[in-house]
Amino acid sequence: MELKPIIIGIAGGTGSGKSTLAENIRKEFDKDITMISHDCYYKDRSNLPFEERLNINYDHPDSMETNLLIEHLKELKKGHTIYRPQYSFVEHKREKETVEVVPKKVIILDGILIFENKELRDMMDIKIFVDTDSDIRFIRRLLRDVEERGRTFYSVISQYCTTVKPMHEEFVEPSKKFADIIVPEGGQNAVALNMIIEKIRSIMQ
Repeated sequence: MELKPIIIGIAGGTGSGKSTLAENIRKEFDKDITMISHDCYYKDRSNLPFEERLNINYDHPDSMETNLLIEHLKELKKGHTIYRPQYSFVEHKREKETVEVVPKKVIILDGILIFENKELRDMMDIKIFVDTDSDIRFIRRLLRDVEERGRTFYSVISQYCTTVKPMHEEFVEPSKKFADIIVPEGGQNAVALNMIIEKIRSIMQ
């Protein structure tokens, strides 16, 4: 049976507050929401040596298996359970275990590149771009990668300068034009959050 869930896309640069916004929306609707991150769909590079995996440009659209994500969303819309991949940001490869995702009324999809792909973009009922100052985004990225992903201070800076910033300017920032809603200053914007929640409620009703 066709479920016809509401698909909400939340895009924005690294460290912009996408996950915070998504989590705040989830808290409001709880059991009616399924959350999926584009980050889970990095291509499997386990066939490559670790040193080669370190040098991949993970901020380019080609690093993602977006076609698999699109197929999974189609299955969820049909009311089917999917098994999404998991990705290790420490080992830079896809993990063997998958995660069961059941279809629900609302699907929140977040990722820096989700507006770059037209087929994926066209599946979304609401497109939100979280727009946060680049200095704040960099600081958040630096803290996260050092504290949670075991990176060194210098490796994070090097990656940011060589791939993250250039890819943001080439792919992420231009995709802002596709957004229905632009949320300034990240996921703590209470006014924007309340507007989004009311919009979701109106569609659900």
